[in-house]
Amino acid sequence: MLRYFAFLVLAVSLIAPLCLAQSALLDLPRDSQHATVIQRIGITDITINYHRPLVKGRQIWGKVVPYGQVWRAGANENTTITVTDPVSIEGQPLAKGTYGLHMIPTESQWTIIFSKEHQAWGSFTYNEADDALRVTVRPQASEAREALSYDFDDVKSDSAVATMRWEKVAVSFKVGVDVHAIVQASLHNQLQGLPQYTWEGWDDAGNYLLAQKYDLDEALKYEETSVRTEPRFDNLLTKSQILEAMGRKDEASTAKNQALERATAGQLYAYGRQLQQQGKQDQAFEYFREAAKKDPNDWLVHDGNARIYSAQGDFDNALKEIKISLAGAPDNQRVFIEPLVKRLEARQDINKN
Repeated sequence: MLRYFAFLVLAVSLIAPLCLAQSALLDLPRDSQHATVIQRIGITDITINYHRPLVKGRQIWGKVVPYGQVWRAGANENTTITVTDPVSIEGQPLAKGTYGLHMIPTESQWTIIFSKEHQAWGSFTYNEADDALRVTVRPQASEAREALSYDFDDVKSDSAVATMRWEKVAVSFKVGVDVHAIVQASLHNQLQGLPQYTWEGWDDAGNYLLAQKYDLDEALKYEETSVRTEPRFDNLLTKSQILEAMGRKDEASTAKNQALERATAGQLYAYGRQLQQQGKQDQAFEYFREAAKKDPNDWLVHDGNARIYSAQGDFDNALKEIKISLAGAPDNQRVFIEPLVKRLEARQDINKN
């Protein structure tokens, strides 16, 4: 034990000039502070865990960080990147997992390395045999950064660009995710748990695939399971929309009629408002009228009536209806209706933003 401790003390003394005020035994502030940046793409998390060295007036590229040599892409322990699902890096596949992130800089191009060994100190024990992937990118000029940083730029629904910036150099690599395939696989797993016993779980899955226009056959299976679990206005309406998207118009009409039979006035109004937001004004008014048939005294129905009158330019009747809606609305909803009263008093169409 004493021999091991003596060796440890010697090791610390040897690296002390490189790691001022750091300790192998104590938790002390580090010159290169720890940071983490996370980006979610779809349901996939990409996490870069690193330490942030400072420029401190030094010449970084070609001096502090030599050209042509493997560099730890940060400071202290391995810079790591963790992906919770398979991704692509610059178009090349990379399996889910945690990787040591290393780089080989040159003046004209950089090699980005994803190593299966991610628990080392820096790049001193790096072994090319542990590489999971290498890609080559070109460095770009950047605004000066005193502290090294990683950011995610150009974020899209299925990709983002991870960028390392330090001194006046930026180095980027694109991370792509097959979001649809990953979400679909996740839905299969999730619907083996508690959500399988609720109509909402299956309905949410069907709605997602419908919104993405992806695998409508699977979406219909989900929705039919939702309806079998508990037939509701919500899932029957979604079923009708899926069938409509599949071109099965007669079946879609049947499902829509079944949905309307089960709908409350409030549900019909809410769906009408969704249609308005999609620019489908005439369809929205149909649902407002159906809501009025269900329950002419519902405060939401009066809001819908006001919107129909307002669109016709009949501001007097629209104002009467919105005041009835305001009188019957819950306290926490009045704040949304009061501005509509003022707009109608000013003879403005409340259907326009």
